[in-house]
Amino acid sequence: MFAFARISAGHPDIATDDAAELLRLEVRLPPLLSVIAGMVDLTGFLTLGHIFTAHITGNLVVAAAAALRGGPINVAQVLAIPIFMLALAAVWLVAHVSRRRGPSLARLLLVVQFVLLVIVLIFCVITTPSADPHGLTAGVAVMIAVSAMACQYALLRLAIPGAISTAVMTGNLTNTVLSLMDLLAVRRQLLPVDAGRLRRSLHLLLGFLFGCVVAALAVSLLGDWAWSVPAALAAAAITVR
Repeated sequence: MFAFARISAGHPDIATDDAAELLRLEVRLPPLLSVIAGMVDLTGFLTLGHIFTAHITGNLVVAAAAALRGGPINVAQVLAIPIFMLALAAVWLVAHVSRRRGPSLARLLLVVQFVLLVIVLIFCVITTPSADPHGLTAGVAVMIAVSAMACQYALLRLAIPGAISTAVMTGNLTNTVLSLMDLLAVRRQLLPVDAGRLRRSLHLLLGFLFGCVVAALAVSLLGDWAWSVPAALAAAAITVR
């Protein structure tokens, strides 16, 4: 009830039915999206030149380390960061022009994510960038995958702001460990009691890990066709109610 009131107060222009659906999406959608993020991240890392397509700031660390060591810098790794920012801006424009809010906007952006992942799949199957993971085709595939993840993260911020982001796994891990320590404390607890948030953070961590494991198996068995797995889950995400 409190969560429903929070959503209604935060979005006065959202109808009661939409607010109820938004609350359901807040609970059900992030775990599935975290699995997709884990799959996309590891599939890209294994097939596209060890570039993080979901956790973008990791590319900055790797590129800086290569620069300091005097080794070759993967241009796609550097470009992933500005492309991610441009993709976020593009998603904001799509949301702004569509004039949608809440569940309606979530559906639209889920479709955009699905389309981008299908494009990655088709492009990778046709061009087989894994054969030259530091080549031009791999770089193009990276940028499309990065854009798909930018869409996912923007989706949660713009359409379901009450949901825990799938982009901050370090934060989710921190919240999980500290909340567990508080639960084990006999006397004085240091954090506000929020068992629901602990459960959601744990679900996202497990979902991301599960996505990584499935992606590793898919890459070993399917090669570039491994992109079909996150694309299929992205299609399933559109149907979540």
